[in-house]
Amino acid sequence: MNANGKRSTIKAGETGPEERHALIVGITGIQGHTLASRLASNGWTVSGLARRPKIDLPNATPIAADLTDAAAVRRALKDVHPTHVFFTSWSRQATESENCLVNGAMLENLLHALDQSPQLQHVSLVTGLKHYLGPFEAYALTKPDTPFREDQARVPYENFYYTQEDILFTEAERLGFTWNVHRPHTVIGWAIGNAMNMGLTLAVYAAICRETGRPFVFPGSVEQYNAATDVTDSRILAHQLEWAALTPAAANQAFNVVNGDIFRWRRMWPIIAENLGLEPAPYPGKPSPLVEQMKDAGPIWDRIVEKHGLQALPIERLASWWHSDADLGRQIEAFTDVSKSRRLGFTAYQETRNSFRDLFDRLRKERIIPSNQS
Repeated sequence: MNANGKRSTIKAGETGPEERHALIVGITGIQGHTLASRLASNGWTVSGLARRPKIDLPNATPIAADLTDAAAVRRALKDVHPTHVFFTSWSRQATESENCLVNGAMLENLLHALDQSPQLQHVSLVTGLKHYLGPFEAYALTKPDTPFREDQARVPYENFYYTQEDILFTEAERLGFTWNVHRPHTVIGWAIGNAMNMGLTLAVYAAICRETGRPFVFPGSVEQYNAATDVTDSRILAHQLEWAALTPAAANQAFNVVNGDIFRWRRMWPIIAENLGLEPAPYPGKPSPLVEQMKDAGPIWDRIVEKHGLQALPIERLASWWHSDADLGRQIEAFTDVSKSRRLGFTAYQETRNSFRDLFDRLRKERIIPSNQS
């Protein structure tokens, strides 16, 4: 701390890997788990905070705390002094007003718990494309201008992303750390028990279709079936999080982050079907929401688990029908411009068909879904 009570400025990249201590908030999710793996392999010290931080990463130290409990967070972090914080957690609430209240408090509680941590240099916040689209309940009201660019104005609806950004900006000014905001599209990657996991949801959906003979039909809207879109591989997101945190020119900026290719679901759906050992069904010309299709899926999934010797995980931990319906059911176009980070030197790229293929391969290897030959 300097004489004004703020941290002495240490520019991004000035610390060597052995001096970097990452606190990853939400380490059990798609974003946090992949980031922890990347940073640990690059020599960082990694601590991971979650309510139930059971993680399969031997180089990460788990920290248990409920972010909505300010006193509990402060107790959990009293002896933890990170140089970098990566906030990848959220809690779904019934309305956006409640989302703003709860998720804003979660970030505020975390940063207040670290306000006496002298080593803190940088905080990264992961939000998403609802920055441009508005909250789920406003999707039908927004008229987004694609491709999304970071300098677009906020949409005129309550949005917990805006609440979190404003808290981040205030705390950065108060405490003197640098910051980044990262805005991925739908994230594809490895995680179990995550509330927003389209890749795993589609894999479970496919296994149920194979077991029952149901058609493997694209469940979303006509607009999404035909529109240009993109997604974010969790490995690309992790790469950008590390890059931005260590690149001085990237400090105090927001960045979109997607794979770098653009696709249409009408062409991607047959590729996903082939990867999962199915024939794609013809698109019926209207949505077939997974929430409705999968009402009876629990007992079917239990039968699949027993039949194929899979890990005994309940379907509720694997599939997020509501989230995939929200993404695939949009009646608006959504894709992203990443020129800003490209200009500053972030050139990572991932072909989307391989994002799905790599995830499905791992799900089969870990006995989460059946093999195509079963």
